[in-house]
Amino acid sequence: MADIRGGPLRAVALVCSLKHSPAPSSSALMAEHVCENLRDAGVKTESLRMVDYAILPGVEADMGDGDEWPKIRQSIMDSDILVLSTPVWVGHPSSIAQRVLERLDAELSTTDDAGRPVMVGKVAIVAVVGNEDGAHKIIADMFQGLNDIGFSIAAQGGTYWNGEAMQTKDYKDLDEVPGPVAKTTAAAARNAAHLAGVLRGDQYPPYQ
Repeated sequence: MADIRGGPLRAVALVCSLKHSPAPSSSALMAEHVCENLRDAGVKTESLRMVDYAILPGVEADMGDGDEWPKIRQSIMDSDILVLSTPVWVGHPSSIAQRVLERLDAELSTTDDAGRPVMVGKVAIVAVVGNEDGAHKIIADMFQGLNDIGFSIAAQGGTYWNGEAMQTKDYKDLDEVPGPVAKTTAAAARNAAHLAGVLRGDQYPPYQ
């Protein structure tokens, strides 16, 4: 979907795997499946694996020397859609996913000319993979944080795959994506692209 001004919508996927590139990652694969569906909707995409960057702890947009978060932040600022993909670890999102939310917290105090936090008007998708329970809780927690920061959540804006409990098979090991998962991923991407297009053409009212 192109926005009504003629320019393409853009999405950035932040992959919160604990595995450095180029190691195979279920979270990266799930993010790519979301991005494939976004590209089908005419959205330009890029994917960044967070563990490949030095993201310093803190709640500022720039934590100083050695902090590579500003590069990631710029990619988010240049995008209409944020895809946050995380594995399940001990029933929770990865520590890297939590750090991403902590760094995004800085954007609450950064506003545009209309007084809106700068992330207002952007759309977020959450994708979760793991061979233990917790996907619904993680999606709920991520949605809450992202929405507080200003992101909008489209209808059915999350997707997940949970493997059999206490087994070793991962999403990346599947011969094919189960039909219901593929359908959910497609719906999340399709709805996010639609909402992002709407918001590009008709932004939320000024806060001032």
